[in-house]
Amino acid sequence: MPGIIIFEDDDQLRNSLVTLIGTSSEYTVIGSHPNVMNAPAIIRRDKPDVVIMDINMPGKSGIEGVVEIKEARPQTLIIMYTMFENDENLFNSLCAGANGYILKKTSPFKLFEAIRDVIEGGAPMSPTIARRVLQSFETKSSGQQYHLTTREKEILQLLIKGYSIKIIAAELKISFDTARTHLKNIYPKLHVNCGKEAIAKVLRERII
Repeated sequence: MPGIIIFEDDDQLRNSLVTLIGTSSEYTVIGSHPNVMNAPAIIRRDKPDVVIMDINMPGKSGIEGVVEIKEARPQTLIIMYTMFENDENLFNSLCAGANGYILKKTSPFKLFEAIRDVIEGGAPMSPTIARRVLQSFETKSSGQQYHLTTREKEILQLLIKGYSIKIIAAELKISFDTARTHLKNIYPKLHVNCGKEAIAKVLRERII
């Protein structure tokens, strides 16, 4: 059963998330903390599969915590859970290594979907965040060419929306293996190693 650690300075929200996730038969909360001051040691000790991360915390920001967690244990998946909708926090979170970005105003039960999606290889985002990202593509395209095929662009756009590989395959009516192969072809073209790096690069360079 995937283990989850929560970093959130709001005691009431943190306890609510522990209770909510604790009701699930799919996941288990193995830790909850009000800040990320000792995050690397916590991650190395508890080895969580997924971290739910606030951004604005005392002492050190959640974005700084993401960097340290990824250095301590790269395979740990991180979902930002924040009230911030601005491009800077979104971009900085993804560049730091976050695998998803969910707004607190979204239904807490969406966290279950986000956790499931991120474990399956997706990059979950709240709908409003996904729209902001896609709008930025439409208005600020850099025009730089990476020789992406039409299908690869379609897959990348769905990845940006937070879809898992399985959902991308269903949406495009292709097999799971075909969708995964397309993603593997996209990564070297963009000179990245995974989905969250691809999203960060598209954000930075307005590729699509």
